[in-house]
Amino acid sequence: MADKHPYVSGSGPIFQIVAQLRKSFPAGGITADTLKKLGLAPNNESYVINTLRFVGVIDDEGKKTKEAGNVFSHHDDTAFQKSFSPMVKKAYSDLFTLHGDAAWKLDIDSLIQYFRSTDDTSAIVGRRQATTFQALSALSGYADVPTAKQPSTKKAESKGIDKKSTKAQKKPTSNPPVDNIQPPPASNTHGVGLTVRVEINLPADGDQDTYDRIFKSIRENLINGK
Repeated sequence: MADKHPYVSGSGPIFQIVAQLRKSFPAGGITADTLKKLGLAPNNESYVINTLRFVGVIDDEGKKTKEAGNVFSHHDDTAFQKSFSPMVKKAYSDLFTLHGDAAWKLDIDSLIQYFRSTDDTSAIVGRRQATTFQALSALSGYADVPTAKQPSTKKAESKGIDKKSTKAQKKPTSNPPVDNIQPPPASNTHGVGLTVRVEINLPADGDQDTYDRIFKSIRENLINGK
């Protein structure tokens, strides 16, 4: 590629390929066909390969370098980061010569400015160069490496419960709604009030005359009664 510093359209493929190589490094090397078979970096195969070559993980033929063999054999994350960071620092030696170890945590705007002025790239390419370096910096232990989000089992269960409860709420009931009648509290000289709550379960098979007689009896005996 014409640009001095590599770039990928997003940092995700960088994290994915490094995670894959830490598990198993293909014996046949890294090629565009290899990445397609692994389902990694779709439409970004050449950019990822160029980045791996730039950092010294693979040679011009896509084969694992001797240095990478030592680095990617580390199972412990801390050990891997400690041995991977010198590879990144060596690849970006001009950046570290200018900023020292502060380069690891430079903000995005400072990185864009550096890559654009160094490689005479556009704003889009400069940003991609910056995010690619930030991904490598994270893999070197200077930032958090994002992890793939798994669907929450609790959320899935709660969604199932919500659906069931919603269906239950929509199920019609055979009984008419309950009426609550609260007659006014009787006056007394001691300032103590009494509220009586009456719940009426109306028969589901009753007709209008039945309901009228029930409410008439309530008015006569409870509300208007003395």
